[in-house]
Amino acid sequence: MNRIEALFALQPSGNLNVYFTAGFPQVGDTRRVLSALQESGADLVEIGMPYSDPVADGETIQLSNQQALENGMTVRLLLEQLEEMREDGITMPVLLMGYVNPVIQFGIERFCQKCAEVGVDGLILPDMPMDVYLNEYKTIFEKHGLLNIFLVTPQTSEARIRQIDEMSTGFIYTVSSASVTGSQSGVSDNMEAYFDRIDAMQLRNPRLIGFGIKDNATFEKACNYAQGAIIGSAFIRVLQGSQDITADVHDFIHSVKANNHEGIGV
Repeated sequence: MNRIEALFALQPSGNLNVYFTAGFPQVGDTRRVLSALQESGADLVEIGMPYSDPVADGETIQLSNQQALENGMTVRLLLEQLEEMREDGITMPVLLMGYVNPVIQFGIERFCQKCAEVGVDGLILPDMPMDVYLNEYKTIFEKHGLLNIFLVTPQTSEARIRQIDEMSTGFIYTVSSASVTGSQSGVSDNMEAYFDRIDAMQLRNPRLIGFGIKDNATFEKACNYAQGAIIGSAFIRVLQGSQDITADVHDFIHSVKANNHEGIGV
């Protein structure tokens, strides 16, 4: 069983997924941040692959992408940094998130093979069309044991959501709004109606809510409508001003999960 599937089987609610950009704030910080997240109780992690034009992301994540690229971060270097992470004690699910163009440039088959070798569990490539995935890449992903995570938004039709649910394993990334990352201040009434609509569909896959989750209050509220939530921009801001990454990561994750459990190892 993939680590992502195992996590939701063991822990069906209250899961905290944290996004951070590889090679930020410094190029060598990727493993330090990853270890600190596991130690502090994050349940799964998305590591962003820096890209020069991250159009779906807000200013905070855009700037972290720019800084990481200036630091010299590449897809190749990220995969090198993740070598032996499993041997070194990283047990939580790890996903890579980014845009499809750098992956295609690296080579889809080679990329997936390397992800499997270092212990990556899944990919989130929001700009990869579903038809392209199904017709060209699905068999490659499955060959290497990688889950492909799809996103749904308030504008996604019920038919499309059901199609995504049918072809997905792991979880569905439930985007809270049509805006970019980091632009929302919480869960609005309109979002609640959207979450209720999806909940009524009784999908077979777990859901994690992303965009607008920044603290304990927004995390707890999102967990009322899904099996967990995703924090990105708020965490990047913690790293941005950090003088002690390990301590600051611990403080932030503990504050977000103040009324929740500590993370479990899978």
